[in-house]
Amino acid sequence: MLRYVNYDIVFQEVPGEVTLSINLSNCPNHCKGCHSPYLWENIGEILDEHALVQLLERYGQSITCICFMGGDANPHEVEASSVFVREQTNGRIKTAWYSGKNKLPETCSPQNFDYIKLGPYMEKLGGLDSATTNQHFYRVDQGKMTDITYVFLRSNRKFPG
Repeated sequence: MLRYVNYDIVFQEVPGEVTLSINLSNCPNHCKGCHSPYLWENIGEILDEHALVQLLERYGQSITCICFMGGDANPHEVEASSVFVREQTNGRIKTAWYSGKNKLPETCSPQNFDYIKLGPYMEKLGGLDSATTNQHFYRVDQGKMTDITYVFLRSNRKFPG
């Protein structure tokens, strides 16, 4: 069962999208340097179809994407939630999954998402906006995953001035 602790509308997690980012708990990865170690516990409200409908009713006109942050303990439920959102919105609202695993579970299909981030956070390598990151961000088109991690590097450039 998926549980969420909080959510917020964000602009950096999925490039080009106004995203409702939902922080899922019960993270099995326990990455060193994790910015949200409270998400390691199995806490929060149940994220089921009813909860998703409520979030869509409240924020559906303001967002273009829902991002599931975590959920690695229940990948099939994350995938089912993504499918549900896409069906409920006729594909108008895209879906993303931030997974701390190195690869997508074999039983999950990339075609059920629009974006997927893979890779655990490694403090010494940094996040997606670091040139040394081990993480990868993919855009999914017709089931094909295209690595677009470079977009995070471009948006983090510092210009003289």
